[in-house]
Amino acid sequence: MQENSAEAPEKSNFPIIATIIVIAAVMTMIGMGIWQLQRLDEKKALIALYDANAQKSAIAYPPLGPVQNENMFRRSSANCLSVIGWQTGSGKDAGGKAGVRHIAECSTGAEGPGVIILLGIDERPRDNPNWKGGVVSGFITTEPDKSNILQKAFGGKKILRPMLVSDSPQAGLRAPARPQSGDVPNDHLLYAIQWFFFAFAASVIYILALRKKLKG
Repeated sequence: MQENSAEAPEKSNFPIIATIIVIAAVMTMIGMGIWQLQRLDEKKALIALYDANAQKSAIAYPPLGPVQNENMFRRSSANCLSVIGWQTGSGKDAGGKAGVRHIAECSTGAEGPGVIILLGIDERPRDNPNWKGGVVSGFITTEPDKSNILQKAFGGKKILRPMLVSDSPQAGLRAPARPQSGDVPNDHLLYAIQWFFFAFAASVIYILALRKKLKG
């Protein structure tokens, strides 16, 4: 009987599945970077719209959120019939000086949605202003977002109510800083660079590990 002298083919040491997973991950990171660059262009267009809005004529105060882009930073006015609550926090006055902001939560009628008004800035924390309400003119923006990092990441998009930033001193306070497009976060370029760096780093690390494995 003749012996079979053919040797079994040597098993490949190349990690096919791991390579596919890494390639998919790198492509996903690159895709996220490209998406952030697209968002960058969209954000630039949005900021240009906000700048144009600030120069337009006054409009009726929007009763409910979210504030539409075409209404952001527009001039408006609201009538606070009575103050039902206050919010305080850090803020800046029209001259850029830091202080404590006082935001009045107002009733506008028996069944109305109410209105939020940033009245002004105080030098230091103290009792709420003795302000009973009235007609206030200013600029439309959104209320402060008090969500923490986890809520922003996993809690879904929160609908922020409109807020009127007074354009003149109220209740003995300093006039608040006017809302500006420069206050709008625009970190998309930084995020894009981060995603591209992650993709590059993952590729280099895997290639080095793969070379070591194949040589071993």
